[in-house]
Amino acid sequence: MTVEPRQLVVVGAGAAGVFGAIAAAQANPALAVTILEAGPAPLAKVSISGGGRCNVTHACFDPALLVSHYPRGARELRGAFSRFQPKDTLAWFEQRGVALKTEPDGRVFPRSDDSATIVDCLLGEVARLGIALHLRQAVVGVERQGQGFGVITRGGQRWCGDRLLLATGSSGVGYRLAQSLGHSLVPPVPSLFTFTIADAPLRSLAGISVPTVRLKLVLASGQPLEQTGALLITHWGMSGPAVLKLSAFGAIPLHEQGYRATLVVHWLPGTSSDHWRQTLGDFKQHQGKRTLASVTPCPLPRRLWQYLVLHRAGLPADLTWASLSKPQLNRLLTSLTADTYAIAGKGVFKEEFVTCGGIDLGEVNFQTLESRLCPGLYLAGELLNIDGITGGFNFQNAWTTGWLAGQGMARSGLDSKTSAPDQTPHPAKNRQSD
Repeated sequence: MTVEPRQLVVVGAGAAGVFGAIAAAQANPALAVTILEAGPAPLAKVSISGGGRCNVTHACFDPALLVSHYPRGARELRGAFSRFQPKDTLAWFEQRGVALKTEPDGRVFPRSDDSATIVDCLLGEVARLGIALHLRQAVVGVERQGQGFGVITRGGQRWCGDRLLLATGSSGVGYRLAQSLGHSLVPPVPSLFTFTIADAPLRSLAGISVPTVRLKLVLASGQPLEQTGALLITHWGMSGPAVLKLSAFGAIPLHEQGYRATLVVHWLPGTSSDHWRQTLGDFKQHQGKRTLASVTPCPLPRRLWQYLVLHRAGLPADLTWASLSKPQLNRLLTSLTADTYAIAGKGVFKEEFVTCGGIDLGEVNFQTLESRLCPGLYLAGELLNIDGITGGFNFQNAWTTGWLAGQGMARSGLDSKTSAPDQTPHPAKNRQSD
């Protein structure tokens, strides 16, 4: 049986778009696949991610645990990860000659520590499969054209296909295209950001990190959010994995509150307040002649300890342990286990700008990533209302949704008996839609 050629147009040459195009072309060689990218280079975010190393995914292979790293989209991804998950991502790249390594925190990188390794692998597959990749082709509109689509780029070119994949990332253009085809948008707001804290003595400690703290975000609703992990003090406030995770899960209420909230820091999690009260009391007994600022019983950097003693607990620099009163000990204990800060705004986490929000997930079939509202339209990646915390989880969303969309489009092309609106992989200039 001869399979009739089909035409697939992919808008966006990021991780999800390129991976989806490859998956479709590989699953159905009869598909003629075209990728349109507005920028001058494909896979731009892949190139710069992870400081140029590319955090490909995260070595978490239990779908039930994996979805806990997604503030939005966890329910929909649970089934999706049962079909394509990090283990499959590792196998896909390794089968194509890319050596990968897993770091102690679970993040996966190419052994080359160079994102070009990942980019070259993907583009090599694009070339091998005969996928047409067109750069500097900014899409300005999409239209229904018979049973397919007409995709209009700046300059009036029209690209035609009976299947359309939108994988534009968290882009206003992508949102508008999806909305023009009937989809609704959950308003996007920033996720994965740092906390601005207007405390000059704290900021003077920029560069100091603590391996494990417990953070509690107190919101206007009264519902606290908590995260545990490493914390980094910066020139503007606080960053590090614990802060980034908290910002992701609190992205929407923090946006609604103008990024003003209360942050409570437990600098010494894992042991009770009673333990530290006893420890401070023992230190008072055995180190009585020494000043609090000169010696610490806690596993904290010396400068941070001094900041907590002098600025947070408000104790005198010459106060000795023997002279420490019970009220002063209580203030010190509070600064160690329930240190309260006012968040005064947000910063951007390096170049890895992530948003929550996007196309409503209820409008997408997560078996195939096909639109429930517009047959033949597929959506993947950060265009959807899915976001993960830092550590490779956002790329895994791109690989998984791109792969599922590619598989869905390939099967759809095989099953359909209607002819494509245009069988050529090249644009037809100024062609009118049917």
